[in-house]
Amino acid sequence: QVLLVESGGGLVQAGGSLRLSCAASRGTLSTYGMAWFRQAPGKERQYVASINRSGNSAYYADSVKNRFIISRNNAANTVYLQMNSLKPEDTGVYYCAARRPSAAIIESEDSYSNWGQGTQVTVTS
Repeated sequence: QVLLVESGGGLVQAGGSLRLSCAASRGTLSTYGMAWFRQAPGKERQYVASINRSGNSAYYADSVKNRFIISRNNAANTVYLQMNSLKPEDTGVYYCAARRPSAAIIESEDSYSNWGQGTQVTVTS
């Protein structure tokens, strides 16, 4: 199984940018479709974006479309989330996750078998 470690979170003003990274400290990411989810205080975890194994297809939640970009570098065993034009409502803990090979619903948490510990993103107004 793959072991995931996120980094890159922090405190940023609205309109700013952050780049999150998700590295595999054990296992190979290239065999997994990957996604980012986030959880705001007092709310359920929600889907943000996902990318297929090769990196040539990416999908986004409507709330982040045209602001966030998911990408991956399989040689570096890392997935990224570039977050631009950040808003206070983007605040939360961001998690990366590896998708089960047979899972079809990319927006569902149940489709993902391995999760990182999360990294905090706080956007101030």
